[in-house]
Amino acid sequence: MASLLESCKLIDQSSSALSTVAVAVAALSCEAARANLAAFDLTDSGDGSVAKDDIGVSSDIKVLLNGSKLAVSSNKGDDKVNTNSFSEIPVVYGNVREAVKSLHSVIRVVSNPGEKLGGKVLHLCFELRNLGESSLERVRLNLGTITVEGLKGIFEKDCLSEEGLRNGVKLAVDAELEKDRLKLAKDVDLVLGIVWKIVAWEAVTSFFVLEGVEALNEKNGRKGEADGGNVKSEKKKKKKKKVLLGRGTSFIVEMIKERLTSKGDGLEKVVEEFLSFLDPKSPDFDGLLKKVKEILESNESRRIPKTPKGTRDFAKEQMMIRKKAFSIITKVFERHCATALDTPAFELKETLTGKYGEDSKLIYDLADQGGELCSLRYDLTVPFSRYVAMNGLTSFKRYHIDKVWRRDNPSKGRYREFYQCDFDIAGQYEKMGPDFEVVRILSEVLNALNIGDYEIKLNHRKLLDGMLDICGVSPAKFRTICSSIDKLDKQSFEQVKKEMVEEKGLSVETADKIGTFVKIRGPPLELLSKIMGGTEGSELLKHNASKEALGDLSLLFDALDKSRCIDKVVFDLSLARGLDYYTGVIFEAAFKGGVKVGSIGAGGRYDNLIGNFGTKQVPAVGMSLGIERVLTIMEEKAQNQAVRATETQVLVGVLGDKLSVAAELVSELWDIDIKAEYKVHKKVMKHIEYAIDSKIPWLIFVGERELNEGIVKLKNIESTNEEVIPRSKLVEELQKRLNP
Repeated sequence: MASLLESCKLIDQSSSALSTVAVAVAALSCEAARANLAAFDLTDSGDGSVAKDDIGVSSDIKVLLNGSKLAVSSNKGDDKVNTNSFSEIPVVYGNVREAVKSLHSVIRVVSNPGEKLGGKVLHLCFELRNLGESSLERVRLNLGTITVEGLKGIFEKDCLSEEGLRNGVKLAVDAELEKDRLKLAKDVDLVLGIVWKIVAWEAVTSFFVLEGVEALNEKNGRKGEADGGNVKSEKKKKKKKKVLLGRGTSFIVEMIKERLTSKGDGLEKVVEEFLSFLDPKSPDFDGLLKKVKEILESNESRRIPKTPKGTRDFAKEQMMIRKKAFSIITKVFERHCATALDTPAFELKETLTGKYGEDSKLIYDLADQGGELCSLRYDLTVPFSRYVAMNGLTSFKRYHIDKVWRRDNPSKGRYREFYQCDFDIAGQYEKMGPDFEVVRILSEVLNALNIGDYEIKLNHRKLLDGMLDICGVSPAKFRTICSSIDKLDKQSFEQVKKEMVEEKGLSVETADKIGTFVKIRGPPLELLSKIMGGTEGSELLKHNASKEALGDLSLLFDALDKSRCIDKVVFDLSLARGLDYYTGVIFEAAFKGGVKVGSIGAGGRYDNLIGNFGTKQVPAVGMSLGIERVLTIMEEKAQNQAVRATETQVLVGVLGDKLSVAAELVSELWDIDIKAEYKVHKKVMKHIEYAIDSKIPWLIFVGERELNEGIVKLKNIESTNEEVIPRSKLVEELQKRLNP
């Protein structure tokens, strides 16, 4: 075991160094290939959908290339290489970092690591192979552009290939299958050595692409450069190259040049010394590794602040989509004659306590301020109920669009700070009338947002309680068992059954009987008719609570049918909704398209929540749209569409440097409510490029000549047509074109 552990420690140390140096070498390749750096524009979305190590690799590459004029972080320009060998770097190199960290944690923490070490080392081996193949692709790309004669032949002598990497991995897999972990470590070390050699060759080839024969001439021909003019010319070239390279990569290139100029002559000797420099066993290697780490760790970008986990910043394009969605939702809410309401971002802790069942642990508590214990609001329903109770209201139809906070673990589509869009009806109305309306509103909103196919699962809390009672669950366990059943959209019944039996104390027989009920789902009217008239529903009809619920659902389904929205509704006895305050109808909308986002809306009846605040009971029902998940779907759909960051209709382009001219013209447009921007620049193309990039449809040109002649030029960006109009008729002519 000691030998295995020591071998793994050496692999850990060498692979950790590789994960750092390989990123620096990849940065050199990006410059050598004039690569497009768009793939490195990764940001933390806040929901865990982008791996931290991928973001870290992207950040390191950008740190090293900061200031480079060779590799450009832009989607413009066909001259920028954007092949898989570059776009895959964040994921491939990020996976190696993750595998190295995982192995390191086992070596450092586990006292008897035999079994775990094998799996971790083999996982690292697979990721090293991927890194080697990615690096080898860039070696060949570099060799295709190098002008140094004979370099390709020297490379071919090393016989480095994907097949060699794969054969090494096969040997490691066989050793793990045979439980021969000492051999496994040896085989993985061999793969690691091959990958180091490939990365070293990537550095060699990138260096010669960037420096070319000049590096060899500088090394071998300094004494022959007696002519002062040639020396001066060479110095100019060198100075220019330093400006072109990134601040980090330029340091690395200079280190390499210093190393090469101090050694023997000849291309083979130079390559040999170069490869030795990137050999982790070389005495000079530690100096290189230390320098790369210094560049990465000392750079100012490392101190740029970050958003907390589970939160996000929204860029201008995202904000346009969000504004559009909120506008659509508000229009639907106001069509149903609701009043807008706003409540504080935080409430007294006692207001929120005991309202959310097992999810109460997710409430964000705030520090004691002046004797008050407060918490950030968990949803918009409890603050609404507190408002109704506090003001003695007996009826209120309101909508509220705002942020809520939950101390959750961020994951795909799940955040700690997010918006909810709520619609609630409180008060005494005709039986099932408000329930029908809020389900109809949820359907209207999802249709208006045009996100694609969805379904609204619907059940009744009293039907669920009746079912649990029939199955033999004690009333004290109703809510906690409902929380388990509520997980059936994410887990199999066997997983939920295990939780109910092992963690919540139900018998296997009781859990199995629950299973027969929660598997019942189908079209509302058909399934209700089957339950009411068939043997399947006989037990439910004998139970008072479930019989009452079935009567409510009969009224609701009939209203939804007449309202022509029942085709989106599914009667589903597995729907539980884990919140404690529901008392009647409950429903949940799920997206059925390609984007996996989970629930996109939910709600139900809560007749006792308002009365819990110490006032008279006011029955209520409401719905909440999971707007963040809906927006994820809308953003996915918008990826292939042109999204405008602004609604600018006109760009006023002043040719020259007269701000006063721009101020006069643009103010005339603002005064009549035209959405306009201005730009002051001497070059015509700067104005045109800005209008095209910003998707502004109209451009007004005004220069010295136009001012003297009392005219302006009006350009249609899409058609490229340009016309001259009198300055005095600018507003009139522009209005004709904007409102044809």
